[in-house]
Amino acid sequence: MSLNDPLANALSLILTDERAGRKESKIMPSSKIVEKVLDVMKNNNYVGDFEEIKGRGGNSIKLNLLGNINKCGVIKPRYSVKKGDFERFEERYLLARGMGILIISTPLGIITHKESKKKNMGGKLLAYCY
Repeated sequence: MSLNDPLANALSLILTDERAGRKESKIMPSSKIVEKVLDVMKNNNYVGDFEEIKGRGGNSIKLNLLGNINKCGVIKPRYSVKKGDFERFEERYLLARGMGILIISTPLGIITHKESKKKNMGGKLLAYCY
């Protein structure tokens, strides 16, 4: 199976398993970006613990689902955002003010838009979740 965007596939699979009411999801293949995004989602209580499983066909991630995701997905193209421009993207991708997170790649790593505002820095939009 050929994959162009592992992050998009991972979030799509999580959303499908979440809507089907499953308690866990197996994401394959794993990548560092997928792991970092899952880490941010875990810190914000959207998903539970996860572990990387090494295998012959590539590594996979076993993820515990909490049932807290209504919608999640990648943001394409990966827009550059300046520190003051988050408002526009919050309106576009999130349900309501203060509800959900935008996941951003910054020089400090992958963080939420809320942390990015506090640290007064911009970055590239990767994904959203609410």
